[in-house]
Amino acid sequence: MLQNWLKPVPASLVEFSETLPNHAFGRNLLFFNKDLPDLRQVKVAVIGLGEKDANEARQHLYQTVFSFKKNTVADLGNARKSDPSFLINLIYELIAGKVLPIIIGSDLDKIAVQFLAYQNTKSLLSAALVDEKPRFLLQNKEKSPETILNPFFEPRHPMLFHFSQIGGQTHSTPLESLRFFEQNNFDFFRLGRARTTMEEAEPIIRDADMLAFNLAALKQSEAPGQKNASPSGFSCEEACQLARYAGLSDKLTSFGIYGFHKELDRDGQTAQVVSQMVWYFLDGYFNRKNDYPTSTDGLTEYIVDFKDHDWSLTFWKSTKSGRWWL
Repeated sequence: MLQNWLKPVPASLVEFSETLPNHAFGRNLLFFNKDLPDLRQVKVAVIGLGEKDANEARQHLYQTVFSFKKNTVADLGNARKSDPSFLINLIYELIAGKVLPIIIGSDLDKIAVQFLAYQNTKSLLSAALVDEKPRFLLQNKEKSPETILNPFFEPRHPMLFHFSQIGGQTHSTPLESLRFFEQNNFDFFRLGRARTTMEEAEPIIRDADMLAFNLAALKQSEAPGQKNASPSGFSCEEACQLARYAGLSDKLTSFGIYGFHKELDRDGQTAQVVSQMVWYFLDGYFNRKNDYPTSTDGLTEYIVDFKDHDWSLTFWKSTKSGRWWL
């Protein structure tokens, strides 16, 4: 079925990978070249939702060092069509098959596609977005990059359990959007706080089922290959740290990077940023501790009683990673 939805990795890129050293990423992953590779051992697969942009990022990714388990990472090429219903089924098929998709997309509206791929799972969804601004405008019916999440918030989508935004800049965020976050108990983790206390973003990402990363959250000097770039935002190193947090999350089942446009890039700089983010996501993924508390095995319980109240708080600490849950 997947073969019908995907274009193979271009032969030129496969040939390029064969010229690389034995330790290179491109020499050690499985390709959808002429035939779909055997996915029985594959844990993570790269797919492109914007062919020329994804292929540019691949060229830099292939040159990084492959330090992961053999036959567990595949490059499945690019989507054949850009129609949302087509892409939703493609992403869902991977998630349902226990293969985590790493999505490299150019258009921001594909963030909504990643979200909707979960509707067939019949379960509640916690979603996280790394972006400079919320991508919704209340009581605005016009379709634009500023309103791509409107269908999920107005009214609230029945499968949306929780939503978190990381890296939001308040000078770009309408006051009614901030009120909306507060009224719905959603997380809005501002850029300044995220940059000074990066580790506080980890519990937010840890609880997400999906993470979408818009490159607009990075400074223009770090990632020039994006539309309407801003002088403020995360650095490449900080973006890679957030990507690694996402990889470490036992709960997270899809990761998307959006907003890269090859024609706006300079000297392949943004393509390198994308490739490094993918690499650090994988570094996190293959260091997962599998300690998400679906049970209390391997967890230490701490109960805090309050003197003047008839309730208490229970904390759980993982003996594997030292992480805490409330």
